[in-house]
Amino acid sequence: MKTRPLGKTGIAVSELALGGLFVSSIGGPFEQARSAVLRALELGVNYVDTAPGYLNSEEVLGKALDGVTAPYVLSTKLGGRPIPFNAQDRNSLLYSVEESLRILKRDHIDILMIHEPDRPGQYNWWADPAHFDGPVMDVLADLKRQGVIRHIGLGGTTVYELPHIINTGRFDVVLTAFNYSLLWREAELEVLPAAVKQGMGIVIGSPLQQGALARRYDVEVRHGARWLSSPRRAQYLKLYDFIDEIGIPLAELGLRFVLSNPNVSCTLTGARSREEVEANVAAVEKGPLPADILKRLDEIAAMVPFRPFEEPFGLPFGREYWGPGTA
Repeated sequence: MKTRPLGKTGIAVSELALGGLFVSSIGGPFEQARSAVLRALELGVNYVDTAPGYLNSEEVLGKALDGVTAPYVLSTKLGGRPIPFNAQDRNSLLYSVEESLRILKRDHIDILMIHEPDRPGQYNWWADPAHFDGPVMDVLADLKRQGVIRHIGLGGTTVYELPHIINTGRFDVVLTAFNYSLLWREAELEVLPAAVKQGMGIVIGSPLQQGALARRYDVEVRHGARWLSSPRRAQYLKLYDFIDEIGIPLAELGLRFVLSNPNVSCTLTGARSREEVEANVAAVEKGPLPADILKRLDEIAAMVPFRPFEEPFGLPFGREYWGPGTA
């Protein structure tokens, strides 16, 4: 698999990376998860992302990767433990890291990210919100000096708050999720330009919108999904017609689109099984999309340049709808 530079870190990462959310109890039995993880490494995937908040993902990965000698890059996040987690308390911050090291069976973390520093109400990360400063930055600097962590990152979802944090120039990597895919392009406005300006590694999370772009939902799009706005419905139908025209499967198109952007270092796949890993690797290895296809996709994306007001954060095709603004 081809690799790309992870910004200014000096690390080369595989274009396809393994997202840890679905390498957990949400993804199935441990042996299935372990098989998926090991197969990904066999096929050249060398970047693995997880977090304490991803159910038991760290535990599953710690067991699955135990004894693996092939080099890989591991990213995890601050937050989630102890409960309640206090982002203003040095001991809480250190405990979060120490537990990640213990569970992951590691003596260091390649990239430690502040988890959702851009999401109001998630954690009170900043003692000085005007300058994005507080105990967390002191702890990260200390851990980096000690070699416990190699690089510092941000893992966020917003498109207007996150760029302000990026612009401080203190971070090496950004993981931005749910806002850069075939139909959702909000990250192009400020997140990606800010990260490029700072020379950061750019990791794209949820390129398939947690399933909404992983496969077709023709019946729901045409005749159901009352929560789907008329503009988004028309956009989906246009995308499906285009897929029929060019003959590229939806999931493959989504992965290749993200990696057609040369500023993207890698994109995460939430593969639940060995077979899904193999399919996603095969898709990525076909390379970036041709310019004419990208132009048509830009036109389709422009049909809905911003999320409709009541659109749920992740379009819940095939599952219960919990209300606007929720996944």
